[in-house]
Amino acid sequence: MATKKETKPETKTKRAQKKKGKPYVFAVGRRKTASARVRLFSGKGETFVNGKPIGEYFPGEVTKVLYLKPFEVTNTLGKYYALIKVRGSGKNGQLDAVVHSLARALDKENRELYHAALKKHKLLTRDPRKKERRKAGQMGKARKKKQSPKR
Repeated sequence: MATKKETKPETKTKRAQKKKGKPYVFAVGRRKTASARVRLFSGKGETFVNGKPIGEYFPGEVTKVLYLKPFEVTNTLGKYYALIKVRGSGKNGQLDAVVHSLARALDKENRELYHAALKKHKLLTRDPRKKERRKAGQMGKARKKKQSPKR
């Protein structure tokens, strides 16, 4: 007597039932070795970076000007909020990655309205500069040379 292996109907329904939250726009921004993933939601809310409010994660007035720039350029300050996950690099690299990803998300949201302004302010361009690798036979840094004998 061969019996059919019964599958649990609960597992199929759990996979089928995904959380239906608010629709969002997803974008990725990068800088140096930092990578930021953004979910941009329309409406009023607080922006979080790695589970912390953005003002707490990037403290200071200078950083505030930088991460609000994509919203100021597109005149959408207060119309959108984001959930951001960022990893790699240091704080400055992470901040630039967040700005790049926010600009890309706004561009995806409404290309006709926002693309020209974001492009004009160079927020859509990924900054390709990275730390130069250390070469073999040199002293510590990428370009530092050993001192040659004087005579």
